[in-house]
Amino acid sequence: MEKLSFEERLSKIKADHNALIEKTNKEKFSTNGIYARYENPIVSRDHIPLSWRYDLNKETNPFLMERIGFNAAFNAGAIKLNGKYLLVVRVEGNDRKSFFAVAESPNGIDNFKFWDRPITLPQNDKPDTNVYDMRLTQHDDGYIYGVFCTERKDPNAPEGDTSTAMAEAGIARTKDLKTWERLPDLISTTGQQRNVVLFPHLIEGKYAFYTRPQDGFIDTGKGGGVGFGLSESIEKPEVKEELIVDPKTYHTIYEVKNGLGPAPIKTEYGWLQLAHGVRNTAAGLRYTLYMFMTDLEKPWVVTHKPHGHFIAPLQEERIGDVSNVVFSNGWIKDDDGQVKIYYASSDTRMHVATSTVEQLLDYCMNSPQDKLHSHLSVETINELIDKNYSLCK
Repeated sequence: MEKLSFEERLSKIKADHNALIEKTNKEKFSTNGIYARYENPIVSRDHIPLSWRYDLNKETNPFLMERIGFNAAFNAGAIKLNGKYLLVVRVEGNDRKSFFAVAESPNGIDNFKFWDRPITLPQNDKPDTNVYDMRLTQHDDGYIYGVFCTERKDPNAPEGDTSTAMAEAGIARTKDLKTWERLPDLISTTGQQRNVVLFPHLIEGKYAFYTRPQDGFIDTGKGGGVGFGLSESIEKPEVKEELIVDPKTYHTIYEVKNGLGPAPIKTEYGWLQLAHGVRNTAAGLRYTLYMFMTDLEKPWVVTHKPHGHFIAPLQEERIGDVSNVVFSNGWIKDDDGQVKIYYASSDTRMHVATSTVEQLLDYCMNSPQDKLHSHLSVETINELIDKNYSLCK
């Protein structure tokens, strides 16, 4: 290890940190024409403020060691507020505990900087052991809602079992992402819940949720699929009946489980929906993103669903704490129609991809659907070849 003085180490650490935050992010050429990736991750554990990591007092930390270590920064909710692009990032410490922190950017592409302190999330009667993957919804009632997974040890776990857990949908609300009010967890009659998203408008005077019922903490069992249900109140949230909007399906990218990502984007043709799908492989579970559209008046009715994945982990995105994963729970639509899609790779770092409402509508409405059989996939390919035949001469 290079021997540097406290002052020399601090100067280098600060310079490297500032260079990372201020680095310009460049758009890559889009081969698929649907969205563009960018060269650099936008948030990582290295973006975490130095004051969260180091005791900067030479007397109490003469070697300038990291006193608190961080493992990852990923799975961020997203919102544009007062002209700033804000991510509510899931930050995971070396102690495996996750919490939420706000990272702000002037353009949504680079220069993301964490606010001075992480979010202090109020607790309810059952304190969270762990929290993660917050979806943000700007609701008609004037609040910004954060719906997230709250994890606690399963009280029915066998003696000596220190891994079995219970997952529920925690709910908090705010108007500025600084001061939060904790509401009761969502009550559901269909087992555990993950990937719960609050719809931005009331339906029949009720609060509407996209859900993902599952039998266990990891396995969906007979549950699974993107669900939809109504609650009479947000102060006492309870969904008594869930419709399955988009079921998990054999031999697809969402064969094992699936769940909605961020709150949907409203368009004149329907609601744009972004979800993740999981299938099993010899190398373990593979997470990809896919899209579909739902009816404008009945947002639980699927109207268009392109085949296959929308975004899958590529190259260095495949490597990380939990490899071969992309996951999204945040996107932002700008007034000019541009859409910034925020996704994490391998439970490690955050990326951005950009598209437009027009492109995403074209993709959803004009791409082939999955016909669920290999020979029908070939049939679909041949149809496109025939259409292009005269143009290829």
